[in-house]
Amino acid sequence: MLTAAKEKLHSHFGYGEFRTGQEEIMSYLFQGQSTLGIMPTGGGKSVCYQIPSLILDGVTIVISPLISLMKDQVDELSALGISATFINSSLSYEEVRSRFQGIRQGTYQLVYIAPERLESPGFNAMFEQLPVSLIAVDEAHCLSQWGHDFRPSYLRIPELIGRLFEPPPVLALTATATPEVADGIVSILGIPASNRVQTGFARENLAFHVAKGEDNTRYIKDYLLRNPHASGIIYAATRKEVERIYARLLKQNIKVGRYHGGMTQDDRRSIQEAFVYDELQVMVATNAFGMGINKSNVRFVIHAQMPRNIESYYQEAGRAGRDGEPGECILLFDAQDIRIQQFLIDQSDLDDQRKKQEFQKLQAMINYCHTEGCLQEYILHYFGDRHTTPCGKCSECADDRSIADVTRDAQMVLSCIHRMGERFGKTMVAQVLVGSRNKKLLEMKFHKLSTYGLMKEKSQKDVTQFIDYLVASQVLVLDGGGYPVLKLTEQCLPILKGKVKVYRKETKQPKELTKEDPLFIQLRELRSKLAKEHDVAPYMVFSDRTLNEMAERQPVTESAMLQIKGVGESKLDSYGRPFMKLITQYRLDND
Repeated sequence: MLTAAKEKLHSHFGYGEFRTGQEEIMSYLFQGQSTLGIMPTGGGKSVCYQIPSLILDGVTIVISPLISLMKDQVDELSALGISATFINSSLSYEEVRSRFQGIRQGTYQLVYIAPERLESPGFNAMFEQLPVSLIAVDEAHCLSQWGHDFRPSYLRIPELIGRLFEPPPVLALTATATPEVADGIVSILGIPASNRVQTGFARENLAFHVAKGEDNTRYIKDYLLRNPHASGIIYAATRKEVERIYARLLKQNIKVGRYHGGMTQDDRRSIQEAFVYDELQVMVATNAFGMGINKSNVRFVIHAQMPRNIESYYQEAGRAGRDGEPGECILLFDAQDIRIQQFLIDQSDLDDQRKKQEFQKLQAMINYCHTEGCLQEYILHYFGDRHTTPCGKCSECADDRSIADVTRDAQMVLSCIHRMGERFGKTMVAQVLVGSRNKKLLEMKFHKLSTYGLMKEKSQKDVTQFIDYLVASQVLVLDGGGYPVLKLTEQCLPILKGKVKVYRKETKQPKELTKEDPLFIQLRELRSKLAKEHDVAPYMVFSDRTLNEMAERQPVTESAMLQIKGVGESKLDSYGRPFMKLITQYRLDND
């Protein structure tokens, strides 16, 4: 059968050789054995069931959540000479019956169905009558409650298989499965543990980058100006942010579209089609966009905000370079992104256990943004692939900053956490270390600890970022949900005793500012100038309190500026840009 499979590969798909893992997966299927295939995006997963559908007697059923793409997939297969159809909620009852009749008569070799159809008794009754030769479960991570996209309807699949007179082999496919998720998939579907084919998660053609403290809008505009013909996707965490970025790019005459759950299905479909057909250069979207998209020439993926977990990030970033050509995956990180994702988890309908899992996944995502090791290696290790080497292309591998010994600072942090009983988060620990006079801190007598004020020469932000680095380095762990507490690990004792050193890439420390600092004075002068231009009183532009917070936090992005008290959308549009420009220049002059 493998010989016939290779012939089909050449005649239908035009390739002379199988990609890594494809032949091994099909050899299991042709022996009637179920298998799990873990292959990266663009690794050729669909071929693993499309070719067997041409060889095995009966019909291949593909269970897929990608309802919006089923017609495109069927049309693509038809163009390759493979008779296929789909059954989902977009069809009438009569259309479903007609297609079932065609399947029984042997008209179709391959059928896509949505998992939600498995909950219909009428559908199951018709399904039991079909000559099924293979069941392929696409996006199989949806089976696991530990996965990032768990779908309860997927748990109906074992029941569906059990209804068939002669259960066929099952092929489970995914690109994003941690070891825990993979174990769950094989357990639920009854796949032998030895029948797991994993080709590795690495995408060698992709370069990963994390950029911190950037003006997101300016960064994106500059990137698009440097790459005027490159096709790409810009992801944002909320519909509001999608609309904001879209509006900004539209003003720059960029061929841009937007995509989110607040749009009608017809609008989303037409926009996606325009992007796929290169009528649009850029798509700005929430994570509702792109799952299973067949556009292969996406050259870049920019995350304007941090996603909730590594699985989502790698799946979304992996839409770049599906054709094997170089692609860039850029994450623009701002600390505010963390609060947005925490809020979205808190407001979700998930039960407490699932929320705890989501917070753990979020922490792994935060650690990714703070790691100083190879970014691709971090992702591969997250998915259980330990046999890796640095990629040499990511923003960390290409970073030539010198390494500093920060063991003494680490000892201060670890000692403080210990003396606080490992019961508090990084904000409270940082406040103790910098000698804050916070009311809660004083009430709890933390100002009497020997570690109080040990790092008073640093800003609270600097200490918090250093704690983030220690967490990312797994020296510390954050335990808990929305309000995690810092815990010491077994690595801490050797560090405290001075037997193990801690090193970090050198960073330039920003100067702490007060209302009389030069930046505040410049902001005040700018406020007066703008007030005269707009013929309003200076306080109507921004209050002193707002200027003080700007001087302290130095926002240079629109999203960061909106977090300043007293800055709303209207004032941002009216006055925000001159203030961000001034702050940016100030930071450059004082760097």
